Amino acid sequence: MTPLSHKNAIPLAEGLKNPVVCRDDRITRLVPQKLLNVRESIRAALSLVTARQVETNWSMAARCPVIRIGLVAPSFATPAKLPSTRRRGSIPRRMSLLGGQRGWHGANWLWIIRGWLDRLAGGPGLRRGRRDPEALSYGEALDFWRVVGLEPDRCVSLRAEMRLPGEALLDFRIESRNKGQCILHQTALFRPRGLLGLTYWYAVLPFHHLVFRGMPAGIQRDAVQIALLPQP
Repeated sequence: MTPLSHKNAIPLAEGLKNPVVCRDDRITRLVPQKLLNVRESIRAALSLVTARQVETNWSMAARCPVIRIGLVAPSFATPAKLPSTRRRGSIPRRMSLLGGQRGWHGANWLWIIRGWLDRLAGGPGLRRGRRDPEALSYGEALDFWRVVGLEPDRCVSLRAEMRLPGEALLDFRIESRNKGQCILHQTALFRPRGLLGLTYWYAVLPFHHLVFRGMPAGIQRDAVQIALLPQP
């Protein structure tokens, strides 16, 4: 009935057995405001759907803790120095536009194959896409990742929800430098679950070199293109 946690949904559903018609209207004198009837409330809710401003959707139906990974398998930490641009916001903006129809830059064909394999294994694959083509929000699904850390213009952390013998985290952080320059730090972390997890990590290691090393370069390329667009 709702993508929110059952800890919130169950008490709300149980509360339906209680009378909810308010006969004491003193609050309207203490906090005066325009009250909506049922039709007006439904119309207001539907207008948010049309404007793509709904705060929750079904792709958010999952636990969303920030995991701290103690590494056993090696990680990838790929810095990319991005040149100064006329628009400082182009690099953070491009970092937040990953996934969905735009893809993941480095070796997109490998991401597509991984998505199909995940679907066959019972995972979400790439079918969830993005909730919004331009904006990210904490807790939302991003293909087979979930946003578990978000600081606008500074960092994005994604937790893997694909079928894996372990836990994975993909982290992007921007370090500002002088003269409009910045360093984009991309880190891929993996905590394997037993011998199967270690075997999986080293089996896909060659593909990770193609994927993760191409992503910062793709973000850099697109950020420069955004920055060189004519000013409105």
